[in-house]
Amino acid sequence: MAGYKPVAIQTYPILGEKITQDTLYWNNYKTPVQIKEFGAVSKVDFSPQPPYNYAVTASSRIHIYGRYSQEPIKTFSRFKDTAYCATYRQDGRLLVAGSEDGGVQLFDITGRAPLRQFEGHTKAVHTVDFTADKYHVVSGADDYTVKLWDIPNSKEILTFKEHSDYVRCGCASRLNPDLFVTGSYDHTVKMFDTRTNKSVVSVDHGQPVESVLLFPSGGLLVSAGGRYVKVWDMLKGGQLLVSLKNHHKTVTCLCLSSSGQRLLSGSLDRKVKVYSTTSYKVVHSFDYAASILSLALAHEDETIVVGMTNGILSVKHRKSEAKKDSLPRRRRPAYRTFIKGKNYMKQKDDILINRPSKKHLELYDRDLKNFRISKALDRVLEPSCTIKTPEITVSIIKELNRRGVLANALAGRDEKEISRVLNFLIRNLSQPRFASVLINAAEIVIDIYLPVIGQSPVVDKKFLLLQGLVEKEIDYQKELLETMGMMDMLFATMTRKESTAASDGLLENKRIES
Repeated sequence: MAGYKPVAIQTYPILGEKITQDTLYWNNYKTPVQIKEFGAVSKVDFSPQPPYNYAVTASSRIHIYGRYSQEPIKTFSRFKDTAYCATYRQDGRLLVAGSEDGGVQLFDITGRAPLRQFEGHTKAVHTVDFTADKYHVVSGADDYTVKLWDIPNSKEILTFKEHSDYVRCGCASRLNPDLFVTGSYDHTVKMFDTRTNKSVVSVDHGQPVESVLLFPSGGLLVSAGGRYVKVWDMLKGGQLLVSLKNHHKTVTCLCLSSSGQRLLSGSLDRKVKVYSTTSYKVVHSFDYAASILSLALAHEDETIVVGMTNGILSVKHRKSEAKKDSLPRRRRPAYRTFIKGKNYMKQKDDILINRPSKKHLELYDRDLKNFRISKALDRVLEPSCTIKTPEITVSIIKELNRRGVLANALAGRDEKEISRVLNFLIRNLSQPRFASVLINAAEIVIDIYLPVIGQSPVVDKKFLLLQGLVEKEIDYQKELLETMGMMDMLFATMTRKESTAASDGLLENKRIES
């Protein structure tokens, strides 16, 4: 058996999935840490200053978490009713919050009791933010009003009553202390200027507005509501640049990456979409277990935090780069030692002897070499192989089928062993890249173990599921073949018509010449 050739592991590219720089960048997060809150997480906001703690608003509490802590380092709970929003000031020292009783409270992050309380709204406050000068607060509430508050005097400065429904979102310009934007359930997004005491730009989103976001430059505005995310050019009076419809349910939150090159949107369809801000195409997508209400990114995109309707807070940290070994290494021979004689030219009387390199076989190749076919199949059905590299398992199944011993390798298995086979087939049978190999294997399994059905309820359930998958996959392939046949007929008819038209044209030219 010296001439044994190892099994060639085929590569099965995943159809429709391209590996891009965005894929590598946004997949470079650790397994998410999940924190249970007391209620739905309505708002998450990161501090703009180190150590980049973040405030989580849920139920009647606001929790402050450290970036890597799973327990809150501080809690603000001096609310009469449910708290809906909390936002950090630009210096990270103050926190402003709005609650269901219409109150707006200002907290020092080093204390617990509120520093200021602003009372003027008659219904729930859903949006609060600091203006660029850090000395004023903007709030919007369900009483259809937007108010501007002066922090040093704890007084209301201005009230805007241009909205005709609940004001549910808003943000202030980071460059101009007189400009801020609000979004309402009356389908409008308005930009207000405190110097004119009225809105200077108003756009119609077409759906109840759930979230708004101003780009750092202040020239572009993003609004989210219904299934739509829309981008507006504020320098052109609110001209619509692009309308995105990539979610299946209501979009609830927006966020911008640290570089400003990527826009993130979260939705009730349990997905977070990442868009390029140059082409406005989806470059990546995250899946979550429940509907998403809030979303925030830390400095340099080191941490992404998502709040959901079931009270779960999902926290993903970026993987740290491997640190180089700082220990002194033993000195090794110089480079010239290894290349010595490399360029030596063979002389006339020299005899050249090539030393063959020894090839090491994989464990499944050793089993196949020694005709241990069942053992080879068992090795590639281990979870470490079937989950990470299913193409190896498929290649071994294909090789056993080529040798004509696949039925022997699958026969004579107990409940645990056949469960592994069924689990692998159920998980991968519907994938087009594996279907041609696994349908044949599934039919062999059904033929072998059909007479012994009824001895194990666990195996019976998986067996019936596999039978249904095989029948459904065969039906799909029949429909695909029928569709391909119809398309071939259409293409053939079109080619025949083109050739007939060309021949008619030649005949007509000959008649004219004659």
